[in-house]
Amino acid sequence: MNRKSTKGGRSEDDLDLVRRAALAQDLLDALAAHHPGSRAELKGSLARGTADAYSDIDIVWTVPDDHFETCATAVRGVLEAVGPLDSLRTDPELQNSRKRRLIFAAFRGLPLFWRVDLEMRASSVAHLADYDQDNPAARGDEWSRPASALANAVAATKAVLRGQPVTARGLLERGFRRIGAPDRLTGRWPADIRRLAEAAADREPGLRPLAERVVRLAGSHLAGSGEQTPRRREGRNRCTGPG
Repeated sequence: MNRKSTKGGRSEDDLDLVRRAALAQDLLDALAAHHPGSRAELKGSLARGTADAYSDIDIVWTVPDDHFETCATAVRGVLEAVGPLDSLRTDPELQNSRKRRLIFAAFRGLPLFWRVDLEMRASSVAHLADYDQDNPAARGDEWSRPASALANAVAATKAVLRGQPVTARGLLERGFRRIGAPDRLTGRWPADIRRLAEAAADREPGLRPLAERVVRLAGSHLAGSGEQTPRRREGRNRCTGPG
């Protein structure tokens, strides 16, 4: 059931907002159809109408309590029915929660900016946005630090494009610390992001294809930019909302 939104033939740098909207709708439809009685809704900047070309896709999927675990187990298959995945990770803070999970997905061939942040909630806690956030029993330890560092590199690229160099610097510094890679940032964004991506791939070689995509992303969108001269490429939408 590959959808038009994830079919090949386009550059992964193509920030066509119509294509992102189609992807978001495909995801909402697939999630809602997977289990009767569940509902999937956009949240964040796309829901508010403040998204820019770099905004990711935030979704809340509310499912019946007695089917929460089976739906959580099915997430990969539901998303892969929309398109092939490059990565799928679960936030360790909620990894063992019985009523709430946060899942991060990146689709192959689509812009890395458009990560899917899928929050699952059981119906009984649908109104509790922070449920289990501070519950030690909800936490797990299955987490790839190198994959998280690559996510920081993508977020830093996005921050530079939005004219937020301080945010970008903080993201890169945390990414290097997360994988125990001492580094000195230069403010030459493509080079700094490349070093972080390569260091992450060195620590987890299976991530090298994803790391290469991150390097291409920064090289394409930040070519020639330094800390004082970020280059903006926001496509047809000039909003600067979060996401």
